Amino acid sequence: MRYARIAAVSALVLSMAACGSSEKTVDKPAGFVAGNSGALVGVTMPTRSSERWIGDGENVKKELEALGYKVDLQYAEDDIPTQVNQLDNQITKGVKLLIIASIDGTAITTQLENAKDNKIPVISYDRLIRNSPNVDYYATFDNFKVGVQQATSLLTGLKVLNADGSKGTAKGPFNVELFAGSPDDNNATFFFNGAMSVLKPYLDDGTIKVPSGQTGFKSIAILRWQPKTAQDRMENLLTSTYRSGLRVQGVLSPYDGLSIGILSALKSNGYGTAGQPYPVVTGQDAERASVKSIIADEQYSTIFKDYRDLAKTSAQMADAILKGGKPTTNNNKDYNNGVKVVPSMLLDTMIVNGTNYQKALLDSGFYTKTQLQ
Repeated sequence: MRYARIAAVSALVLSMAACGSSEKTVDKPAGFVAGNSGALVGVTMPTRSSERWIGDGENVKKELEALGYKVDLQYAEDDIPTQVNQLDNQITKGVKLLIIASIDGTAITTQLENAKDNKIPVISYDRLIRNSPNVDYYATFDNFKVGVQQATSLLTGLKVLNADGSKGTAKGPFNVELFAGSPDDNNATFFFNGAMSVLKPYLDDGTIKVPSGQTGFKSIAILRWQPKTAQDRMENLLTSTYRSGLRVQGVLSPYDGLSIGILSALKSNGYGTAGQPYPVVTGQDAERASVKSIIADEQYSTIFKDYRDLAKTSAQMADAILKGGKPTTNNNKDYNNGVKVVPSMLLDTMIVNGTNYQKALLDSGFYTKTQLQ
């Protein structure tokens, strides 16, 4: 899919509307002030250790500055107290709006209360901030659909399904292991639930099976999305469940960083050779290392989430708010943070594999050819 840069957001809104989501705007949170030209906006991102978050932060900053705002961009390196302090400092500096990609969506309640008291609106960026009424809007991708796409890609790689979604030639049974994201990230459950909505019928009829028996979210979740934790878990699965010569044929991985760790464990156990090829391994975020891995026929697929569009959408939402208006949303019913349903703007995503990475990632300008060499 090649994103049309100017029309992307409007096209995605129409796409979501076709799925039954609401496009209604909502009332402005208390404290909105018109005439904030040149205002300071606080942007906090989880970490620089992920290529994806670096791109998010830089693009949000660029889009806001293009609209005439000043930006205080901070990265917390996956340390909750650091992010708490960064938010406190931004509020003290007098920011007029906060865009927050939280590390733990339940850990910044006090800072959100302080923002409310200071009439500072809050946009939750990609990760839904939970258990607080002081979250005004949410900008993200269609995270349930991401899970659906990951599971569909896994089945396509196993040839249980064809690329067009029709029934494939393979019958199974296939040995598959499941991984999920961090339990403190609300998105992780959306990914998991989306994937399981696709996989459950194939688990029920025996087309795929999970030899480890680990299928519940808690048993497969990887705290903080750490690649080393995923690698260690895959190593443990191989030594405990696959010691007798059983082979892994598919791995549902929700994030590219985890996928690279999983593939490393597989490689150290003899996978990736002519007699024992890598299993079908999924991913998410189209990180450069994983795209290179896909080109090398190691990782099978990833889910492309164009964070350039998410950054632009978030900046447009912030601009509408700071001018006293109402940002456009396209889903006002599905994202309940435990206290309220947060009006949301959902962007679309796509499966990328060895057959379409050129069109999706190079033709769109997301990467250059040199970056993938």
